[in-house]
Amino acid sequence: MLQRFFQQYKGFLRHLKASYILNNLLNISRLRHNKNLYRKYGIHKPLVSPLSKKDFAKTDHSGDVPWLDKPDALEQLKHNQFFINLDKKLQDSVVQFVQDGYLILEGFYQDKEIDALNQEVATLLAEGKVGYNFTGRKVFNLWEMSELANKHFFRNPELLDLLSFLLGKRVIPFQSMNFTLGSEQRAHSDAIHMTTEPPGYLIASWTALEDISPGSGELEYYPGSHQIPFISTADYNSGNNYFTLGQDSNRHYEDKIAEIIAEKGLEKKVFLPKRGDVLIWHSNLLHGGCAISKPGTTRKSMVCHYYAEDVICYHEMTQRPALMPKEL
Repeated sequence: MLQRFFQQYKGFLRHLKASYILNNLLNISRLRHNKNLYRKYGIHKPLVSPLSKKDFAKTDHSGDVPWLDKPDALEQLKHNQFFINLDKKLQDSVVQFVQDGYLILEGFYQDKEIDALNQEVATLLAEGKVGYNFTGRKVFNLWEMSELANKHFFRNPELLDLLSFLLGKRVIPFQSMNFTLGSEQRAHSDAIHMTTEPPGYLIASWTALEDISPGSGELEYYPGSHQIPFISTADYNSGNNYFTLGQDSNRHYEDKIAEIIAEKGLEKKVFLPKRGDVLIWHSNLLHGGCAISKPGTTRKSMVCHYYAEDVICYHEMTQRPALMPKEL
């Protein structure tokens, strides 16, 4: 499949919009869910065509904002039955999500679950049934090959209920990434890579599959950064044109984010969780991976992304509509 090819490929074809259109044609069944949504949001173009923020310039959905992003979110929480039924510690975490853009679930997964998943990852890699993408660090969508990863992590019922509550709509499991090494990725927002229309209807979980130690390329994040405006390819020098994507778009985007962090004086925090802890973050929370200062150390983790039902999901940086997961 072309999509699998692009996970490994680093060359020029990654920058041709025609390559993604071809992949969309080969996966048209995974785009048909957008037909009614395009009509709803006034998008008049084929399902396989490139899609970006500029296509929604004339769409007025100013009233459709995730409920916890609204100014009265904390007041609304006081009257929400799901919130009222949570224990005090989790209630405080939800309040932190509203204020800072993230929350932490300590000990969410048990040791035996973590051990089983780590063994599953090692086995599938050794058998060649899964592989790292072109970065050499990410295994995309392990859940497609692992019932354990799918049912107990990617589609964990308790986690899905919490995420649906946080977005105010039922969430759709979209994508997973498993890491052995730290990403060392510069600070970014998920919203540039997995964008929704209306904005804000994406959420992520990050599960520690081992105790994370300093120097291992640990996760970094910037509390409160979810409140900055969403950045699109129109807000920096993407290099995109009608036929191609800019070859340095990602670097220019990350430069833009670095400028914003400096201008606003955002404070960086480093996540050093125990195995089984889960970090949940807002779609616009700035985060990245620290440099690996202790060679040979691992940072085993699983990241899952979810978007809300009845919204359009697309990839702003690569200008392509998101393919619906094969299993729902």
